[in-house]
Amino acid sequence: MPNNGIQPQVATAADGTVHLIYYKGDDRAGDIFYVRQNPKSENFSDPISVNSHPGSAIAVGTIRGAQLALGKNNRVHVIWNGSGKSKATIAGEEAIPLLYTRLNEAGSAFEPERNLITAAHGLDGGSSIAADSFGNVYAAWHAKIPGFPNDGSEEHRAVFVSRSTDEGKSFAPETQATTARTGACGCCGMRAFADSNGAVYILYRGAEAKVNRDEVLLISPKPGAPFQIAKRHPWKIETCPMSSAFLSQAGGGVLAAWETAGQVFVSSIDSKQNVSTPFSPPGSAKRKHPVAVLNNKGTVLIVWTEGTAWQKGGSAVWQLFDSSLKPSGEQSRADGVPVWSFVAAYAKPNGDFVLIY
Repeated sequence: MPNNGIQPQVATAADGTVHLIYYKGDDRAGDIFYVRQNPKSENFSDPISVNSHPGSAIAVGTIRGAQLALGKNNRVHVIWNGSGKSKATIAGEEAIPLLYTRLNEAGSAFEPERNLITAAHGLDGGSSIAADSFGNVYAAWHAKIPGFPNDGSEEHRAVFVSRSTDEGKSFAPETQATTARTGACGCCGMRAFADSNGAVYILYRGAEAKVNRDEVLLISPKPGAPFQIAKRHPWKIETCPMSSAFLSQAGGGVLAAWETAGQVFVSSIDSKQNVSTPFSPPGSAKRKHPVAVLNNKGTVLIVWTEGTAWQKGGSAVWQLFDSSLKPSGEQSRADGVPVWSFVAAYAKPNGDFVLIY
């Protein structure tokens, strides 16, 4: 990791430029930084501060950190749960804000962050950001449904989406992504992603009937279209597992990765939004925080952590899969994933994979 940061999040442009954000500072009130690496360079750029208000980000719990997306003209968009230092008044109540910023046109600095929540407050687990090449930007988070009792029930939580059609200049008020009563697991992270055709995906952990914590995949097939439930992966568990989720472009489709019952799973989604049967890397060790990426040779890399837990670091473990999604070679392992952190990965234009932790 550059500059001894944690919680790397990475996105790559079509020309091979790597965009990376990371966290530094107190785990309950720290800062986010951005660097990039041009295809012909072996080094990352000098860091640029993402948040303009010091200490307005949070890392504790692993899944509440910042996420980024590349939008039109490769503009960088970043979103994160605010810290206790950045509380705002939302719908007449003091609440944690959902903070958003974007890189300026010169690529030299980030705009001052702004809160995107107008009514659906009560952030706990992570938020996410998606952006497409047409100028749409989607902020997603889960929170208490306005009007329901503030009793802490996860069944009364839902996923909300606020959409911008002008590259993040302005956002519409949030709406529920789906009216289906899936609930939302409060301390779990989520992932939003817009594919190359403008379809939008949201992957999160539901919370129905207190023990049904299925991983739920929502898909909107084109900008502005309603979200529909495309996949549910069941898990019956009474307590929140503090899991994360991941989505990435894979040729004309998308790869989705998540955790269920201590194992990581991956599904491929084709250009018609058909979701494959989930599969897992061989082995039975307890695994968390999966990432799945495809290179231009048809090879899939799946990477996850082992040994990470509350206030505990661990190891990065990875496995390659061939174009038929069969394991290729042996699993590899590297120690050194810090407390509150995880692994990021991307494919270079020459097909090589890079892991960052």
